[in-house]
Amino acid sequence: MGTQEENLTAPYPPPAAAAGNDKTTLWGVLGIVFAICCWPLGVLFAILGIMEARKYGKQPTLSYVAFGIIVLAFIVNIILFATNNMPGFKR
Repeated sequence: MGTQEENLTAPYPPPAAAAGNDKTTLWGVLGIVFAICCWPLGVLFAILGIMEARKYGKQPTLSYVAFGIIVLAFIVNIILFATNNMPGFKR
């Protein structure tokens, strides 16, 4: 009987964080989209995604993907420029 009383008076677990204001996914997806077409905005949204993820204790995976796409595009552009194959730009 003692265990039944203990179960009734056990404290409740802490409530889950409210996801209504969590914009981690939004910023991450916007970071990926803009990383493809407009890299400065991609960097901005990826940084916002990382900051939001830290605030809510989530993983900033989508923001890391956005940064990866930006770095990859930058490297490809350097290679294209160095080999004189950049579209719209001929030396």
